[in-house]
Amino acid sequence: MKWLAEPQKHDYAAARSYLSLIAQPRAAKRLVDELKQADIEEFAAKDIFRASALPLLGRSDSHVRKYRALITRRQPLSPILLCRDRALGRLIVADGYHRLCAVYTFDEDAMIPCRIV
Repeated sequence: MKWLAEPQKHDYAAARSYLSLIAQPRAAKRLVDELKQADIEEFAAKDIFRASALPLLGRSDSHVRKYRALITRRQPLSPILLCRDRALGRLIVADGYHRLCAVYTFDEDAMIPCRIV
């Protein structure tokens, strides 16, 4: 799989929108600002799923199909954005859930570049 070196600008806007649903807008903005400064790290797809407790979306999901097609065509994907929720002891996928699912359908051990705070 090919990856972009950095998340795209619209990924941060999507992360802020999502995080604003589960946190106060000011806290969501702070997390996104921290994500922009975080280093890129890599984690196995299966470990991200385990830590997030999210369900795996199947190949029939339209967004997963779109990203699977990009992977098949060897197009680079944007790294995903993650936040640690220490209070709940789980990982929040702030942006990149569909990319994560698409990658997992190819290889659950695939290393995924992420920014994590």
